[in-house]
Amino acid sequence: MNSSVTEFILFGLTQDAGKQKAVFGVFLILYLATLLGNFLILVTIKTSKTLGSPMYFFLFYLSFADACLSTTIAPRLIVGAITQKNTISYNECMTQVFAAHFFGCLEIFVLILMAFDRYVAICKPLRYTTIMSQHVCSVLMILSWVGSCIHSSAQIFLALRLPFCGPNVIDHYFCDLQPLLKLACMDTYVTNLLVVSNSGAICTVSFIILLISYVVILYSLRNHSAEGRRKALSTCTSHFIVVVLFFGPCIFIYTRPPTTFPIDKMVAVFYTIGTPLLNPLIYTLRNVEVKNAMKKLWCSKV
Repeated sequence: MNSSVTEFILFGLTQDAGKQKAVFGVFLILYLATLLGNFLILVTIKTSKTLGSPMYFFLFYLSFADACLSTTIAPRLIVGAITQKNTISYNECMTQVFAAHFFGCLEIFVLILMAFDRYVAICKPLRYTTIMSQHVCSVLMILSWVGSCIHSSAQIFLALRLPFCGPNVIDHYFCDLQPLLKLACMDTYVTNLLVVSNSGAICTVSFIILLISYVVILYSLRNHSAEGRRKALSTCTSHFIVVVLFFGPCIFIYTRPPTTFPIDKMVAVFYTIGTPLLNPLIYTLRNVEVKNAMKKLWCSKV
């Protein structure tokens, strides 16, 4: 790393004093709600004896990834909204790049595993317990962690190679490669291609895989009973809403040439703060088993 910059200044969502107070209040509430919602799911799945299926095993790790992704980004945004100069050291910035991509990629892999679980449950019900055994699920999760580590390591490798020799104001509310590329004093065309081939490819290919899996699932439902179709559609609809809300913004940000738009920060809010908040709501409000398990657990505690 050849850089004279030791810290960066995060521009945040806005520099307007009045709007910053609103950002502080709104995002503090959203962050606390995210932590509470995901914590409830984590505790409920961990303690409930009725939520032992692979779907809830993966949902546990989805909530874990959501809570960690939100914690990687939201606190600095919230604190920065009430401080006049939101600075972040070079090392902290690189750590944030790694953590954001690690937990973001982990969420992508978990969503794929959840779609695969639904595919096996609906299309191969007689072999479900054999294919989705506890051992297989554990191995799949380990591979997801390893894959996430490889992805984020590639991202941090690209970030560490960027030289910074002057401007240090990041026009964003967290450290990411796209805004950092704008500050680098070098030709970043090749680096951006590598970012697109890494983050962009993971987002796009994963989204296509998920779409295909849901099309196959919907096609196979024609042979099921009306009650079976209703239950399967309810579960798959929840999954599909999460997929669209997460992958839409990710594809918009990571699969284009090295250009930035004013709307980028608001789009990023969807997958860094919005999705981690909505996932617990979507999976609890549309899932009777989770709601019943929560009522049983927390009513007994009270």
